[in-house]
Amino acid sequence: MKFAIGFKLSIMMFLEYFIWGSWYVTLGTYMGEHFHDPGIDKTIGYAYSALAVATMISPFFVGMVADRFFSAQKIMGVLHIIGAVILYFTTTINDSSVLPWIVLLYSLLYMPTIALSNSVAFGQMSDPGKQFPWIRVFGTLGWIAAGTILGLTHIEKESTPFLIASGVSLLLGLFSFLLPNTPPKGKEADAASKALGVEAFVLFKNGPYLIFFIAAILVCIPLSFYFGFANPFLNELGVDAAAFKMTLGQYSEAAFIISIPFLFNSIGVKKMVLLGMTAWILRYACFAFGNVDTNLWMLYAGIILHGICYDFFFVTGYMYTEKKAGPKIKASAQGLFTFATYGVGMFIGTWVSGQVVNHYKSESGHDWMKIWFVPAYIAVAVLIYFILFFKEKKQIEQAS
Repeated sequence: MKFAIGFKLSIMMFLEYFIWGSWYVTLGTYMGEHFHDPGIDKTIGYAYSALAVATMISPFFVGMVADRFFSAQKIMGVLHIIGAVILYFTTTINDSSVLPWIVLLYSLLYMPTIALSNSVAFGQMSDPGKQFPWIRVFGTLGWIAAGTILGLTHIEKESTPFLIASGVSLLLGLFSFLLPNTPPKGKEADAASKALGVEAFVLFKNGPYLIFFIAAILVCIPLSFYFGFANPFLNELGVDAAAFKMTLGQYSEAAFIISIPFLFNSIGVKKMVLLGMTAWILRYACFAFGNVDTNLWMLYAGIILHGICYDFFFVTGYMYTEKKAGPKIKASAQGLFTFATYGVGMFIGTWVSGQVVNHYKSESGHDWMKIWFVPAYIAVAVLIYFILFFKEKKQIEQAS
């Protein structure tokens, strides 16, 4: 792959995830500050569930429309330009009940661009296994850059993040037309059923994988608490530049992901998943007992644990899924895992988190200790479920 092409792809990934990081992390904080409805926390949960709904729908678009009839870079450009208009329009909404629908509309435009950007990148690579991580890491840097800007400029509670995301979305939309051509696959394109992973249903005949698959969906419930309400929590406690501090989670994610190939083959899937689940429990215990005075370190610990929480479960999950599926259905298997976790799991999780946070809200604020105990209890329940399975079935086979 030529340097000029790699440079363009790196910019594409940086901007792609900069957009997401610009509005997603602080959406709950903005809504809580801008709207004062009694049930605003439920509405925040609904707004975050929009992304999960879009995740479930986007494979239809990518598999049946984009991949078959349009060049990937062109349709990505059009989606980002339209998305820029929607993001700008978001700042004019004064009715909290309308905002989740606007977020859904935008998410339906944005989520397909994740797959499309990957298609553009893979289309230019001779050895994706070695080349893609070096391109994809710029997406993580984009997310970090967005959080750093929002936090250090103290605009988390304002509508400005949407305007920033809108401007960058327009920029990426125009830039997409300069990307290397990735022509449509036509009749050879995967159907939506394959993108959704229907072919991979055969994996459910394998008892260990079925138990793991169910656990992956359940773990998305505590994950949703962090994505939707960690930033409002930190801001309510008075943590300065909360969005910037939360980028420590992305630094942690980047650091721990390096260890996964080694650990995956040395200690196996079982121990890695158990470590990831334990990290979720520790994270929410840190949030429950943390404060900005004597226990500030616990807040930082809860954020930094993101690397283990995410990588040791979800990244390991993708690798385990690929191993169990084999070469013939691995694409369908990955689509199924994504649909189940970021789609179904996150949809359930965002609804549950919104209900719980709203339940423990009072005129003086939120009872965050009780709130964070809920995802901690859920993580404990999933951990016990997983351990009981291994006692019954011995263990998930290692990847070595």
